[in-house]
Amino acid sequence: MKKFLNTPESVLSDALAGMAAAHLDLHVDQDAGVIRRAEQTRIGKVALVSGGGSGHEPLHGGFVGTGMLDAACPGEVFTSPVPDQMLAAAKAVDGGNGVVFVVKNYTGDVLNFRMAAELAADEGIEVQTVLVDDDVAVQDSTWTAGRRGTGATVFVEKIAGALAEQGADLAAVAAIGRQVNEASRSFAVALTACTTPANGKPGFDLPDDEIEIGVGIHGEPGRHRQKLAPAREIVASTMDAILAESALADAGQVIVMVNGLGGTPLIELYVVFNEVAALLAAKGVTVARSLVGNYVTSLDMAGASITVCRADAELLSLWDAPVNTPALRWGL
Repeated sequence: MKKFLNTPESVLSDALAGMAAAHLDLHVDQDAGVIRRAEQTRIGKVALVSGGGSGHEPLHGGFVGTGMLDAACPGEVFTSPVPDQMLAAAKAVDGGNGVVFVVKNYTGDVLNFRMAAELAADEGIEVQTVLVDDDVAVQDSTWTAGRRGTGATVFVEKIAGALAEQGADLAAVAAIGRQVNEASRSFAVALTACTTPANGKPGFDLPDDEIEIGVGIHGEPGRHRQKLAPAREIVASTMDAILAESALADAGQVIVMVNGLGGTPLIELYVVFNEVAALLAAKGVTVARSLVGNYVTSLDMAGASITVCRADAELLSLWDAPVNTPALRWGL
């Protein structure tokens, strides 16, 4: 294993210290396990809080800032944060008009955020939860009941965050987040396994000439393995899976994210995006907005995920709204 580490045990604390040093508009509380905006939440604003295991950077701490999250709770690598972190985050950023928890559909995250919502209610903080379950690769998998939560998390945090920034109430912010999740579908392909610092070796065996179709962001198995094929063929099968499970094939406009899983060069991600765009164009679907890069990673895994979201004028307007976070920034 070759990684920039001091020790495997200190990787999260060292990374959080680096994040605090690099982004002075964030406040990183290592004792509480909370990353939040340095400025206090304005009175009356609905706050957004998310979180999950580390190793998926920039998710979630990289999306804390104006127009997206108010706070994020990082767990250890591939390990859910605990309810005390989520409660501390909710208390730190509550502006008096409630908090929306954005939760990826993994058993530990769901249970811990549910407990944190109950604890927050005891503190007089109203919480609504948006559950993200966009991955169509498998119905049930390691650590999940139902579809996994993956790339659509970025779309939910951006669009719901924009509406919260505009002063919408708690019910409206949660509703738009759920709408985005329902309008989004994702699918991922791995070229290699990832290596966690604690284990020091790849999480699963994948021969050099094979790829994992429908992999999860923790290395969970997908639908099947197959021989490596040209990008055009891989994208075609991936998009078939996405379009088969939703009404996206009939969408007029969509937002598309081609996301690297941590170890894929950008040049390859653009090759993938070109195939996605060509396939959608052939179906009469317009890519209205796009992201290409690393947004929801799996440490050093080589591979890519594709997320497609049916978009109307309201969602596009909220997508275009100003955002200022370490990982997304425009309109300012």
